[in-house]
Amino acid sequence: MPAPANRTENAPAPDEATSAEETAAAAPAAASGGFKAWLPLIVMAVLMPAVAYVMTTFVLVPRLQKGLGVVAAAASPAAETAAAAKPKKESSSAKKESVPMNKLLVNVAGTMGARYLLVSLSVVGSSPDFKQQIEDHDAQLRDMAQSALATKTLADLEKPGARNMIRNELLSGFNNILGDGTVEEIYFPEFAIQ
Repeated sequence: MPAPANRTENAPAPDEATSAEETAAAAPAAASGGFKAWLPLIVMAVLMPAVAYVMTTFVLVPRLQKGLGVVAAAASPAAETAAAAKPKKESSSAKKESVPMNKLLVNVAGTMGARYLLVSLSVVGSSPDFKQQIEDHDAQLRDMAQSALATKTLADLEKPGARNMIRNELLSGFNNILGDGTVEEIYFPEFAIQ
């Protein structure tokens, strides 16, 4: 029976053999595995800002400029001079004309006639016969304006953007009566709530 004892002493123990193999395999893996594990993170940290810059510069900004009608800054010099000359021709040939509509008086809605709104308008357009069109449709335009103003409550009139809301409503109504694009702007020289 002494022979079997020699075999176990000469042969390495199973735990020692596996730990030696793991150590030998782990040494090269640890040296290259550290950098390889971080490589995707490093690539993404460098690549993502570059992709974001390229997308913004060459895709998003040109689309926004096209949607807003802005001329690109990198346009050719010939296009820039043509664009610069065009507004000068339009402004010299199309002179804007302003026609006043004074003293539109309406009761404020919801006050049972206790409060009223006094508004004077200045209607602006650039068509050659703009003043004549306003005079021809004066009664219709005044009625439309007074009808629109009479629907406003005191709370509506005290909102921060009330004048712009009323301006847009009147602009739309006036252009429905006179034809699209006839009235370009409306100003309120007087706007008083009593």
